Amino acid sequence: MTDLTTLTEAEAANRLMRLSREIAKHNALYHANDAPEISDAAFDALVRENNALEAAFPHLIRADSPNRQVGASVATSALAKVRHEKRMMSLDNAFADEDVEEFVARVRRYLALGEGERVAMTAEDKIDGLSLSIRYEDRKLVRAATRGDGEVGEDVTPNVAHIADIPQTLPVGAPAIFEVRGEVYMEKAAFAALNTRLMDEARAVAETRGEPFDPDGVRQFANPRNAAAGSLRQKDASVTASRPLRFLAHGWGMVSEDGLPADTQYGVMKAMEAWGIPVSPHLVLCDGSAAMLAQYRAIQQQRADLPYDIDGVVYKVDRLDWQGRLGFVAKAPRWAIAHKFPAEQAETTLEAIDIQVGRTGKLTPVGRLKPVTVGGVVVQNVTLHNRDEIARLGVRPGDRVLIQRAGDVIPQVVDNLTREEDRPAFVFPNHCPECGSEAVAEEGEVDVRCTAGLICPAQRIERLNHFVSRVAMDIDGLGDKTIREFFALGWLENGPADIFRLKQHRAEMLGREGWKEKSVDNLLKAIEDRREPDAARLLFGLGIRHVGAVTARDLMKAFATLPALQAWSMLANADRLPFASSEVEMQMRGRVSTSLDTNGDVVQQAKAALTAIEGIGPAVVEALGDFFHEAHNVAVWEDLLSEVSPPPYVVEVKASAVSGKTIVFTGKLETMSRDEAKAQAEALGARSAGSVSAATDLVVAGPGAGSKLKKAAELGIEVIDEAAWAEIVKSAG
Repeated sequence: MTDLTTLTEAEAANRLMRLSREIAKHNALYHANDAPEISDAAFDALVRENNALEAAFPHLIRADSPNRQVGASVATSALAKVRHEKRMMSLDNAFADEDVEEFVARVRRYLALGEGERVAMTAEDKIDGLSLSIRYEDRKLVRAATRGDGEVGEDVTPNVAHIADIPQTLPVGAPAIFEVRGEVYMEKAAFAALNTRLMDEARAVAETRGEPFDPDGVRQFANPRNAAAGSLRQKDASVTASRPLRFLAHGWGMVSEDGLPADTQYGVMKAMEAWGIPVSPHLVLCDGSAAMLAQYRAIQQQRADLPYDIDGVVYKVDRLDWQGRLGFVAKAPRWAIAHKFPAEQAETTLEAIDIQVGRTGKLTPVGRLKPVTVGGVVVQNVTLHNRDEIARLGVRPGDRVLIQRAGDVIPQVVDNLTREEDRPAFVFPNHCPECGSEAVAEEGEVDVRCTAGLICPAQRIERLNHFVSRVAMDIDGLGDKTIREFFALGWLENGPADIFRLKQHRAEMLGREGWKEKSVDNLLKAIEDRREPDAARLLFGLGIRHVGAVTARDLMKAFATLPALQAWSMLANADRLPFASSEVEMQMRGRVSTSLDTNGDVVQQAKAALTAIEGIGPAVVEALGDFFHEAHNVAVWEDLLSEVSPPPYVVEVKASAVSGKTIVFTGKLETMSRDEAKAQAEALGARSAGSVSAATDLVVAGPGAGSKLKKAAELGIEVIDEAAWAEIVKSAG
């Protein structure tokens, strides 16, 4: 949150302008495009900052203030437009118990109620769906429209005809004209089944076309809310008919003169339920803030087990005459408020713990969860990090756990809620589940690793997957399934160099199911295009421990070529290699002699040369020694360099708008990896940092950005999205 005590009027006006634009952009992404880029919590933080600024500087409130906007414009939608006869409003939010108590006190003050006069409120779960208005005339459904910007929405009448929850007619006794308002949603189980179906359909299409199936290329929905919105807003109603949509009503709009069936919110909602219109089963009547907060907690406790996603509880003044007296502010009623849940946490059940073996041999425990939405994303798996973390949490299959999204996007277990229940402890394996070799933790380390190295099938396949991945060699068409297929055939037995010899198997590929001439030739061309790879990418792709993408670039900036790096690394570790150090010295001295003082300890000089590189410490030097210590690794290294010819590594720094600035990348980047983004920043003369501070000049935020985005807002640091970053890169040539 911006520090209002130090803000000048000009700074406040500038920040309000930026907030207005940013909130409008995210409103459009959420409401119009069904493609949010930030979490609900991050969006709420922007709105709260805007509200605080407007309260402190009321004379600076803009005409386009977010507090005057509802939803988002549907001007660009391909669907027909509908003007709402009665505006569809939004709701103000409460985030703490104190906010709810203040809301009740504010209602009492506005109505000038006496101290003992009762204020009844309805409370119901706030479903995370797409707002819909359904108009009945002569008790027949005649029109359905999305909220849009509150004034104009999209006509989805043909689509709504396929939602079984929504009655096509109302019974006698209902008003002649009645507008039902509520939320279209998709249940969690139906959402999971839909994504599975989309995957199966894409696989079938690939098989029909004779192409290899790439699961990473299948577009699936991120969460049930996006799935519901995307399914309802279809030009082809048959698509909507194929999607399992549901509906819950939470209120009403226009009503004809024959009037409402009751004079209270609760009474009307119950009458609607009797007419066949679904309403929340958690709708209750509360007497005062204590009862409201008790219902909030009761619903929050059930949240993970509900069949649909909710993000809070909505309170409404029960008496309709009091609602009329309270009226509305710019975009929301004074008689209602949404009490939001903490957006980044949820409860669920840990159903199993699996052990995965990574490319470096690390045994990583992965928790399999009963699917739950956390911060707008459906989470089914969560890392449990290592043996010590499992012991600390005391988690076992069957436990109820609290999940949160850490570091903006990575799900983690915060707490074990059933630690005291009698259940057998989870036993961490002491042998690799893939090859049966001993698995141990080195002295001073918590990670347990398979000791088999490259003879472990899991490590070999995972290392090949890493080598061809987008962040490393970026060989298009070689996915996990294809690598496993070729590995099983013995075509990749010798390691990554065999990838460049796959052209020898072209005829055999064409004889295999799913491979056609075009797909085979595309794959072989993608491989040939990497014959002169970026040296840092190739080094990173080998998966040497402690040598990540940034470290690989730092090493290649210092040594330019891979043979030079090998020479310095072997010389620095000559005293621990499995052959005489004097032989290594003699062999490597010639490659680096111009930089050595032959009268001194050349091994120590080589160690010093490596550790003098910024970001390179003893752990990296030792890891390089470990790699070249293994004769098989040296054979893989030399075999690979016989197939590829990476040019000397040179970093070209371009003049740009961000030269000399410090940049933080946060959230999920969708067009590039985090390491690619950092490399781009480096090439533009900027420095990439891992955390937001007063020294940060720019934050590039992708979907799911959370704490770092909030910190940037508090410090008044400029925030842009991935598309804007791409324009900066493009403009630098």
